[in-house]
Formats: sequence, structure tokens, C-alpha cells
Amino acid sequence: MARTDPAATPATDRAADAVDDDAVDTVDDDAVDAVDEEVVGASDEEAAASPTDDEAVDAPVGDVARDEDAPAEGTAAETAGADAGGTADPADGDGSDGDVNELDVPRRGRTALAVSVIVAVLAVAFVWVLATREPGTDRQASSELIGRAAPAVRGRTLDGGSFDLDDHQGRWVVVNFFATWCVPCQREHPELVRFDEAHRAVGDVRVVSVLYDDDPDDAREYFARNGGDWPVVLDDGHIANDYGVTGVPETYLVAPNGRVAVKLIGGVTQGGLDDVISQVEAASDGEEVTG
Repeated sequence: MARTDPAATPATDRAADAVDDDAVDTVDDDAVDAVDEEVVGASDEEAAASPTDDEAVDAPVGDVARDEDAPAEGTAAETAGADAGGTADPADGDGSDGDVNELDVPRRGRTALAVSVIVAVLAVAFVWVLATREPGTDRQASSELIGRAAPAVRGRTLDGGSFDLDDHQGRWVVVNFFATWCVPCQREHPELVRFDEAHRAVGDVRVVSVLYDDDPDDAREYFARNGGDWPVVLDDGHIANDYGVTGVPETYLVAPNGRVAVKLIGGVTQGGLDDVISQVEAASDGEEVTG
């Protein structure tokens, strides 16, 4: 029976353990490598199946470049998507977001802004025209007095004299309500001066003004500066009330028979007054002939 060497047993055990460890390590390493290769292979396959971000962004551009004759369907949507993602134009270089000017107004925004500015300018211009344009002159207006006896125009005048409308029957009388602060009155004043001078020598028409809600001293200075040699009656309000005056200037043409023939608003002109008088006289002559 062979004897076992006690000293050899540990060495033998140690050798066996080493062999076992090497075998285990080899098996473990082979298993890990196999698993890694499978994972890497799967990842490579997925990567090959899915394009990268750059390829996804550049794909539409490449398609367009390859087929210029193909319909550009979806191009606007793709472009909008690329813009929303911060992709820059290929001509801009590296296409980094830092090159994008965040303060740039989009094209549609610029167009809307331009339209708004144009509309605002037109609105301001329209208001300016309404505020500065010449008012309508020689405009006839309705009045309950037309065809009736003219209300009295009687009172003290600016020069200290007196005036009475009844003293002027047999000729036309232009009764003009005015104020020195009234801009249309200021515009019509030279026309009244020319009209009065043209008819004064003939004596067929008389002009009289009635001061409306104004200071007599201002009226005296106004006539001294701008001319006008006809009577200006001072009114405490009752004459304007009898004629139904609601604003100035208002002018009433009183016919030679003492009746109101026409009411004019918005200012008068020399030619306009002459035309209205001629029309009324022609109409009156026609009624007399047919009657």
C-alpha cells in the first residue's frame, strides 16, 4: 500500500485549484465576450437601420438635390420643422444655432408690420385732410323760414348807428350771421367784401352782418383789419334765435318782397351768391309768366 506524502498533498490541491480557476475564468471570459458581441452586433444593426440626426435633417435636402424635377410636396412642412429645430441654412457654414439672430422678425411678421404702418399713415393722413380741407360753401339748407316773412333784424351797429331790415324792402338783403373766432367766417369774409363792392354802386343788394356770440371790440378790430363797409348789428341772442341759427356761418337771402328765399351754410362766395339770386329771380319770373 503506497504512502501518501503529506507534504505533497497541499501542492497537489493547489494545482488542482489553479486548474479549476483557469477553467472558470476561461469559461467566464468566453461567455462575456459572446454576450458583448451580441449586444454590439444588435446595436450596430439598429444604428444601420436608424439614420443619425444629421442624416435625418439632411435627407430632405439630399432628396431635393438628387431630383430637382420632383414635386416639392411637404417641403414647406419639412423646412418649418428644420427651422423650429434650429437648423441653419447650409450656406451659413457649420449650421450652429449661435449664428441665428433671435431678434430677426419672421417674414410674415415683417409683412404684417409693414401693412400696419401703412394703414396707420393713411389713417393719419385722412384725419389731417378732414381737419384742413376747405369746408363746403354756398350749401343750401332747409329752413322753416323759407317762403315766410323774414324775422326782424333791428338794432345798434358796431359804428354806433342803427339798422332795420324793414327799411330795405324792394332789394335783396344778405343777412349774414358770423363771429370773428369762426374759421369758415374768416374764409368767406373776402368773398363778402367783393360781393358788397360789386353791388354797392348798383344798389340792388344790401349786406348786413349779425354778430354771433362775440365781443364787439374784437369785431371792430376784425373789420378794421380785413375790410368790409356794411352794417354789423349787435345781438343779445334774440335775432339769432328768431332765425333758428345753430352755428356760424349762416346766411339768409331775403328777397325784395321781404320773404326768406334761401338759407346757406358753411360759408358763401361772391359767385355763389350771385348764382342763387339769379336762380330765384328766374324761378319767380317763370311763375309770374305762367300765372
